[in-house]
Amino acid sequence: MSDLRERAAELDAADPLHAHVDRFVPAAGVRAYLDGNSLGRPLSSTVDRLGDFVRDDWGTRLIRSWDEGWMERPFELGDRIARLTLGAAAGQTLVADSTTVLLYKLLDAAAGARADRHEIAIESTNFPTDRFIAHAVAERRGMTLRWIDADPVTGVSPEQVDRAVGEQTAVVLLNHVDYRSGSIADLTAITARVHTSGALMLWDLCHSAGVVPVDLDAADVDLAVGCTYKYLNGGPGSPAFGYVAARHQENLRQPIEGWMGAGNVFAMAREYTPAAGMRRFLSGTPPILGMLAIDDMLDLIEEAGVDAIRAKSISLTSFVVSAADELLPGVRLLSPRDAALRGGHVTLGHPDFESVVRTLWGEGIIPDFRYPDGLRLGLSPLSTTHAEALEGVLAIRDALGA
Repeated sequence: MSDLRERAAELDAADPLHAHVDRFVPAAGVRAYLDGNSLGRPLSSTVDRLGDFVRDDWGTRLIRSWDEGWMERPFELGDRIARLTLGAAAGQTLVADSTTVLLYKLLDAAAGARADRHEIAIESTNFPTDRFIAHAVAERRGMTLRWIDADPVTGVSPEQVDRAVGEQTAVVLLNHVDYRSGSIADLTAITARVHTSGALMLWDLCHSAGVVPVDLDAADVDLAVGCTYKYLNGGPGSPAFGYVAARHQENLRQPIEGWMGAGNVFAMAREYTPAAGMRRFLSGTPPILGMLAIDDMLDLIEEAGVDAIRAKSISLTSFVVSAADELLPGVRLLSPRDAALRGGHVTLGHPDFESVVRTLWGEGIIPDFRYPDGLRLGLSPLSTTHAEALEGVLAIRDALGA
């Protein structure tokens, strides 16, 4: 035990990002927050940013703020997310809507662009929203779903995708980082194989953006969607981002044709004509207030560097795996053991974990539970220490009576 505590202290002392932990709002009564892969902690600077916005941009400038910057915020913030976390050039990313709504818009647009094909391929145990949206789009378009059965720990392989796609595949929808195990799919190889079949590739980056570097442009990705309340720390309900490669933008028509996506927003035209570029993927009024906290986290990501963030993430998850091996007999590792194949969280399995998580929350230790028996330890690199992660593993041990 003392060896693990000493190791955690050594890792934290050597961590070049350790000082950033103090930039987050202190959480009273919380001993270890290990759910940053569900909801990131707020930065202290966001407290001032929200107050300044209410007093100045909204309270003083009022409606004039639309002309003074709000109209372009979805695209400016999208470009910043793209540059810092997605490996994407400007003009291909916007911030708007929820993940569910943006996923529906882009999946339907992609399916419509391949209307001569009749299948949408998706992993069979993908996150519920992805599966539900795929079903809705398939029903609307008269298509069928082609299910890919992946290993629950290692996730979808390029070979499985190869076997699933063909001349009838319109679009493939997959998670880059699996929400259960944290396994990382081979984005580049899978995208290439999907393109060989003539289909479009849509990636869900909810568990990637801000913690696992991606390079959408270099990988020739067609479309992507991701949320901003996990590792981008935008807060509960903060809007999602959507990426559409420049080569596709003029050929895709999204199904929710609201006034903000029209070619002339204020013409109040009788019929809808889509705007050029990424504006056509807007629908209603952008959630300006919901974008504020994202900028603070992007400031910190830019300062720290996404490669350093990834290195800290690997250090944290590797330490948790080794601590679990030592302290939690009878608990199964439900994440890849190879750190290179693992995202920002570690999932452990035990039949008692549903009740254990309730116990831990009451003690100020906050992981989360995923059916049927998975306990996820979400280790947000910029706000989590190795010592904090160890406290979580020790609390699990105590709750199990191990």
